[in-house]
Amino acid sequence: MAVSCVTKSLEEEDRPKLGLGNIQTPLIFNPSMLNLQPDIPNQFIWPDDEKPSINAPDLDVPLIDLQNLHSSASPSSSLQASTLISEACKKHGFFLVVNHGISEELISDAHVYMSRFFDMPLSEKQRVLRKPGESCGYASSFTGRFSTKLPWKETLSFRFCDGETSPKTVQDYFSDALGHEFEPFGKVYQEYCEAMSSLSLKIMELLGLSLGVNRDYFREFFEENDSIMRLNYYPPCQKPDLTLGTGPHCDPTSLTILHQDHVNGLQVFVENQWRSIRPNSKAFVVNIGDTFMALSNDRYKSCLHRAVVNSESERKSLAFFLCPKKDKVVKPPRELLDSITSRKYPDFTWAMFLEFTQ
Repeated sequence: MAVSCVTKSLEEEDRPKLGLGNIQTPLIFNPSMLNLQPDIPNQFIWPDDEKPSINAPDLDVPLIDLQNLHSSASPSSSLQASTLISEACKKHGFFLVVNHGISEELISDAHVYMSRFFDMPLSEKQRVLRKPGESCGYASSFTGRFSTKLPWKETLSFRFCDGETSPKTVQDYFSDALGHEFEPFGKVYQEYCEAMSSLSLKIMELLGLSLGVNRDYFREFFEENDSIMRLNYYPPCQKPDLTLGTGPHCDPTSLTILHQDHVNGLQVFVENQWRSIRPNSKAFVVNIGDTFMALSNDRYKSCLHRAVVNSESERKSLAFFLCPKKDKVVKPPRELLDSITSRKYPDFTWAMFLEFTQ
């Protein structure tokens, strides 16, 4: 189950947890207060061998144009796109998609409401505080769970279900958890998640083609997905050379679709070097997660990546993590198995793997 990557890399996994033998006043990650200090707390300082390389060289990632993929006037478009995707996914699992059909207004609204949420007082954000063992809610660094190598960030995560039994999961979350005045938030992120789910299924068709399986195989596997949406906020940091916005990790999910604002910060570890993927407002960054690596029987890579911060500008990003229904059994299609190629991972469900990562 891609265990080697997850157990080594999830940002929460490799840090000492706060215990009874380490009783102290809990650190509160409040950027407006911490930035008034000349230095950052020791809990946010990373070891020398993990400190950021601010000026990382750019990663060469293919730009996949989705506009003509279903057009009879350009029958070779899908083949060309799937070939580019295959090459990238065998190397590092990252590519960009443009002409994706998601409206600029919706993307802009999602960024605006993200800013409004993170601009709220800390006490307001803590009304939806993420509980230990759960994957959804507000997280202020991870100050209540770990004592070293803390990330310089805040996040808000919530569940999205693409199924008839849960038609308005996101909208209900904001209204139920934060009150009716947050209904506009819920409507925007409900629509955004629905758009991300549809885009994910289009990408799954290309992934199927690129692996030589039926075009509809992975699309159908994820049609009733049970996914996670995350808003990421990286405040400016007075000592960006000492800390990280997000530590090195692989995504345990199947597919990540990321929209960055205009501030650089995403880095990918390729060929023993950190490389940068610069923001492109017209594009989404797509990367393979551990679950799809298992679905592809290890043909495609779930690669280490991280986020760096800077002293001048805040950085924000929208991340949609595509996940299968929790009871779906994750195993590669028969086309990816033969007498030479053996199974790389045992069968598992997303519910089992999610519990493991938490």
